Amino acid sequence: MSGHGFHVHGPHDHAVEHGSQSGDNFASRIAVMTAVLSTVGALFSYSGGATQNDAMLMKNAAAIKKTEAANQWNYYQAKSNKQNLAELSVSLSPDANKAKYQQDVERYRAEKAEIKTAAEKLEAESKAFEQKSDDAMHLHHRWAQAMTAIQIAISLAAISLLTRKKWLNYATGLAAGLGVVLGGAALAHL
Repeated sequence: MSGHGFHVHGPHDHAVEHGSQSGDNFASRIAVMTAVLSTVGALFSYSGGATQNDAMLMKNAAAIKKTEAANQWNYYQAKSNKQNLAELSVSLSPDANKAKYQQDVERYRAEKAEIKTAAEKLEAESKAFEQKSDDAMHLHHRWAQAMTAIQIAISLAAISLLTRKKWLNYATGLAAGLGVVLGGAALAHL
């Protein structure tokens, strides 16, 4: 609009000002569908990020347990070395000292059994965390696939709006449906 009272409408201004009067339901439906798809996509994206974080936390916990198990196995090995030295002492010592060294052998044998149990328990915990991490990563991939399908649907919706091709609108619905199915699979932990 100029300062002299002369007003010129561009094509976009006309569409914006008179869009609701033109009866363009196609554009309105695409706009609503795009808004819904964006909302669903945001939810899928959040869930995908959350499962990825869970996977990393579980992987970290597995590494910690694996390190603790390695420490226990090192401790087990140290006790084995002491037991071997005590057994050697039994065979090389005079009869008067053999009983003392034999007690040491038995003590180290009992200590090793406890240490071995602890190490095996830590290894099992590490494997359980590894499995949880793998499961969470699988879910993350499923959420990412769902989000990709939703993004494709949003892109197809924009193209169908620009080209006014109804068949593209159907393709949009198919991509959106695929995204929802994949999101449902992720939600069901499949």
